Amino acid sequence: MLSSLSYLDIAIILIYFGIILWIARWASNTKSASGSAVDYFLAGKNSGWLVIGASLFASNIGSEIILGVSGAGARGNMPMANFEIIASLVLILLGWVFVPFYLRTGVYTMPEFLEKRYSKACRSYLSVISILAYVITKISLIIFAGALVFETIGIPFWSGAIITVVATGFYTVLGGLKAVIYTDMVQAFILLIGTIAVTAFGLYALGGWDHMIDVITIASSQEGNPPTEQFFNLWRPMADTEYPWTGMLFGAPILGVWYWCTDQYIVQRTLSAKDINNARKGALFAGYLKLLPVFIFFIPGVIAYALLQEGAIDFSMENADQALPAMINGFLPSGLKGLAIAGLLAALMSSLSSAFNSSSTLLTIDFYQKYKPMATQKDLVSFGRIATVVLVIVSLGWIPFMKSLMGGGIFHYLQSVQAYISPPIAAVFLFGLFYKWINAKGAIVSLWVGFAVGVFRLVAEFLSNEGTIQVNEGSFLGVFLGINFLHFALFLFLLCAVILMVVSKMGQPQPAEMLELVTFKRRSERPKVKWSSDATLTVILIGLVLALWWLFSTWGIAN
Repeated sequence: MLSSLSYLDIAIILIYFGIILWIARWASNTKSASGSAVDYFLAGKNSGWLVIGASLFASNIGSEIILGVSGAGARGNMPMANFEIIASLVLILLGWVFVPFYLRTGVYTMPEFLEKRYSKACRSYLSVISILAYVITKISLIIFAGALVFETIGIPFWSGAIITVVATGFYTVLGGLKAVIYTDMVQAFILLIGTIAVTAFGLYALGGWDHMIDVITIASSQEGNPPTEQFFNLWRPMADTEYPWTGMLFGAPILGVWYWCTDQYIVQRTLSAKDINNARKGALFAGYLKLLPVFIFFIPGVIAYALLQEGAIDFSMENADQALPAMINGFLPSGLKGLAIAGLLAALMSSLSSAFNSSSTLLTIDFYQKYKPMATQKDLVSFGRIATVVLVIVSLGWIPFMKSLMGGGIFHYLQSVQAYISPPIAAVFLFGLFYKWINAKGAIVSLWVGFAVGVFRLVAEFLSNEGTIQVNEGSFLGVFLGINFLHFALFLFLLCAVILMVVSKMGQPQPAEMLELVTFKRRSERPKVKWSSDATLTVILIGLVLALWWLFSTWGIAN
């Protein structure tokens, strides 16, 4: 496709790279002369709400999410977009419930917070689990998805992967979190401009919303094509094997609490806030931004499906994730094509830089500083830079294995690790804030039992799908593996919560002075809550979520 890029498209892409590298250089030059760890890992704890909110959004939206959600749009698989909407509600929890504790304790990492609330054992558990998850799955998936994006625009897979890793690694090493969050902010707006332009042009070229509905309705009469209402309904029956409404409403938020409220990859942005007010406003701003993917990622997939029916573009419905690249490749005019590619690159690089930075922070604070407590601030920053360089090299070393791994089932199941280990982590964080009597023993037992149950499900599912073991439909294992993954998340969360409480009740609570900064005070001891602009923004955000749930349902446009 490089031959199909005009000079204007290439100029836009080069300008994008130039802006990002200039911002990274500016960020690295504006740090304090002390070169402290707070500067490098927490951007000097001086970030405002706009930067934090945009960075939260950009870090989350990788190219794999854009391609996946637009592919869901082309397949008429709208419940997948519900994960984006539910994130808005979970971000409210981040801003109002979790952030005050994180900033009050002055932690650098989420495992460090667990040690303050529970014990060193809990910190070690989360540190190891997080690093393994980032290096084995998160970073690898981001690079692989990014290389596929490059492949769709005519750049070979290997070249695209190397360009991605080296360019992103360069500015992450150079400027630390400050470079990451300020480039994230710019990348978020480039991403929004690019995807909004694609959506608007696609609808215009198609003849408007009504014509798109007419095309989908006519296509639905052909065997094998989804019915029209399936493209615009977020909710499915409880018996649905993929996305039952019960799983979406009660299971998905559990995964969301782990990801948005306790994962270093995301939460590190709020730790850089100048105060609680800016951190909360940043989380709420990100919540508003998370309402947009339904319109700028999912709807373009629906548009691509309608264009496919009219013969305007060509892609296989067996690989519907190529819907958006197909629109970019064969449909967008000069200039807009370059803007769309810049948007995809922004999504890719913001996610990868966040993964590099959060991983190096964990390695430095939870491992290096733990074993070298006398290390100076400059030692910590130097190790953080070295850790990032090592992560870049390891990522480059991963590239030759990626295609073979992604071709089989193993990588898919490695990705599932995150879904299966998240409920116990969410339970330990959430209940630990509210109940002072929950103790360290209850937490570590809950974490390990939850991990064992999750990994058992993961391994059994993999072996069953690979045909290594035979599972009878009515057997205990068959019933266990037949539980929908969102229902399983709910089950595992409740199981871990019960274990957490029972084991804690059998032991002694931790000293009151240890819990002062890491748990809620009794109602009588709390200051009176005054209505604020943050409260107003929260109510409006909840109202918008409810409005979207109604709009994309059988009571709205899916009737």
